[in-house]
Amino acid sequence: MNQNYGTLYLVGTPIGNLEDITYRAVRILSEVDLIAAEDTRHSIKLLNHLKISKPMISYHDNNRISRAKELVNKLKEGLNIALISDAGMPSISDPGEELVSMAISQGIEVTAVPGPSASLTALILSGLPSGRFVFEGFLPQKHSDRVKFLEAIKYEERTVIFYEGPHRVKNMLADVRKVFGERRVSVLRELTKVHEEAIRGTISEVIAHFETNEPRGEFVIVVEGSKKKENTSGYSDLTIEEHVRRYIEQGYGRMDAMKLAAKDRGISKRDIYGLLNK
Repeated sequence: MNQNYGTLYLVGTPIGNLEDITYRAVRILSEVDLIAAEDTRHSIKLLNHLKISKPMISYHDNNRISRAKELVNKLKEGLNIALISDAGMPSISDPGEELVSMAISQGIEVTAVPGPSASLTALILSGLPSGRFVFEGFLPQKHSDRVKFLEAIKYEERTVIFYEGPHRVKNMLADVRKVFGERRVSVLRELTKVHEEAIRGTISEVIAHFETNEPRGEFVIVVEGSKKKENTSGYSDLTIEEHVRRYIEQGYGRMDAMKLAAKDRGISKRDIYGLLNK
């Protein structure tokens, strides 16, 4: 690490209840030279609550590449910078990973100031197995893309965590039930806020709940892992081309079909591509 460069701090912020900020986070936000925030209008409320006055700059999905270059230059000039998202940990379904990667590649020190996480909070409240889990974030918005994505993970044995908004949660749950079959699920909304709620049961029971209770707020959906083993019988009897074509005939694009065939056979997509283009 270059001793003359500043440090990039990845600072966790409350997901709802402002009391969840850590002492260290308050100190770091008070000491840095600049705060890069996903939405400065949102973050100023937190800073005002903490009585912190620091220069802020926006860092969001639409400017994450150009602004990352600008922030890296400031770090190389010796400025210490804190990166925060609207809620929770930066880079988890929020901007941040490009900046972190770019800073590391330039020899800049990067450290985390751990804080709240909606996904982990929901997991431990779900009542579902928490020893092994996988986080998938937001599913694709388009129905066909969402179904294809779910098909690719339908035999995942670990507990699966998703994020979803109020307008798509019922359709998303219906697609999960269609692809995964009936499973136990825990749907948590407005975590740590006044109207925090956990709806637990089968997917069908949770969907029925939302038929009479309009979804409001932001949701974390925790789904029980599969108890069925993926049926891979017959794959060894297929050529690579036949295997890929089988998925294409099911409606998948060629690249997705190659990815699925590679997963079936326990090899990389690059290997599939190489074998198809010999």
